[in-house]
Amino acid sequence: MPAGLILAIDQGTTNTKALLVDRSGKPVFRASSPVALIYPQRGFVEQSPQLVWESVLKVMSECKNHADQAGARIEGIAISNQRESAVAWSAETGKPLANVISWQCGRSAEICTRLSPHASSIRRKTGLPLAPLITAGKFAWLLENNPQVRALAAEGKLCLGTVDSWLVYQLTRGATHATDFSNASRTGLLNLDSLSWDGELLTTFGIPLGALPELRSSSGAFGLCAAVPQLAGVPVLAVIGDSHAAMFGHGRYSAGTVKATYGTGSSLMALTSSLAPETSVLARTIAWTINGQTQFALEGNIAMTGSAVEWVGQFLRLPDPASDAAALAATVPDADGVFFVPAMVGLGAPYWDSDARGILTGLGKSHTSAHLAHAAVDAIAYQVADVFFAIEQAAGARIPELHADGGATRNAALMQFQADILERPVLRSSNEELSALGAAWLAGLALGWWSCLADLEALPHNADTFAPPLEHAERDRLYGGWKQAVRRARLTPEAES
Repeated sequence: MPAGLILAIDQGTTNTKALLVDRSGKPVFRASSPVALIYPQRGFVEQSPQLVWESVLKVMSECKNHADQAGARIEGIAISNQRESAVAWSAETGKPLANVISWQCGRSAEICTRLSPHASSIRRKTGLPLAPLITAGKFAWLLENNPQVRALAAEGKLCLGTVDSWLVYQLTRGATHATDFSNASRTGLLNLDSLSWDGELLTTFGIPLGALPELRSSSGAFGLCAAVPQLAGVPVLAVIGDSHAAMFGHGRYSAGTVKATYGTGSSLMALTSSLAPETSVLARTIAWTINGQTQFALEGNIAMTGSAVEWVGQFLRLPDPASDAAALAATVPDADGVFFVPAMVGLGAPYWDSDARGILTGLGKSHTSAHLAHAAVDAIAYQVADVFFAIEQAAGARIPELHADGGATRNAALMQFQADILERPVLRSSNEELSALGAAWLAGLALGWWSCLADLEALPHNADTFAPPLEHAERDRLYGGWKQAVRRARLTPEAES
């Protein structure tokens, strides 16, 4: 019998990636396809759902070709996906009704302001703040502003979903309209106590229950692939949000484990032994659900980390903005007192200040573009530290280390600076596609390749360790300068007091 493989798709903000993972739990092939972002007006961020789908088909085709050449058989498909982004499509035709509204998009800010009397109820029930990030506001915006969406909703022929449910619907040719609990927990519509769509919140946002996907475990049956002839009949066996998938891919499942995913934005997640008490600075979320067992977590989201470095590269008109800005930063030893707070779309956790705006402080005549670039890289570590310490405070215990993954972790100087600012070791995963790997492992559980989480913990987990040698006084001086810059970026009376 041909060797078995799992095809794991990681549909991200700027790229769609795919892995083939074998029975040892290791990747054996990688594919990637870029996906463009669209900025139709200030504060709006979109993507073409058709181009997202085409990027998925492209990487799936490359994986299938590799499997065929290797004489291997793809036994299951797994999906990890960018979270909170909203898609609307026709239940009859499967055709999208509008562009994907990106998780980064701020168009629902006015809706959030209008619904502010419900903010405490939303946080209590869903674990999330009422902010433009959550999908519910994006669904509401589509229903209020797109006549086609509104008309199909009235006819009971509308599908709403996050990117995972859009892909499942396309892969199964409409046979399955479902999402998993990790993605559902990021919409602002899932009641964390009942683990169901909350009727009161649906009414608050004006969203019809019939348009939403069915709720399923992260590891399990999501239908059979029908849209790709070469993979017809292959089951879709795992669906999970990308940050949750990366958490799963670290292979450490005990309460208190904390990881940071460094991407366009960043997400820190800490596993908890049960649903944590309500907190105003962090999100309560579902990490994953397996065999009816739900793993809860605390999470803090940062809107601009890698994208802040890219923004600096664009501002400086560098040919390859993100890479060239990072390279420029490496030409100077430090930012020399410059601090850059990339709050161009406000600040997420632990501040949740949508009124904050980007600010550059500490400039002198001797500073150069390299110092600005270095400050942008440093800002990644500072923002991660802000959330890390908030998680630690909520946990009421010192967290001994941080697990790290994502594209920006390739920057060793950033990882070292992160360890310095945290004064804790940072363990960088050697796998750059940890979200796809985590999704693949969940599919492997559904296939019976592994029987339990202990089997996955026993797999080799290679990581580079960055220890914090920076002197405490210097660390305090740098982090203190960052906190002062944040206060200046937050143009509120409270921040100035």
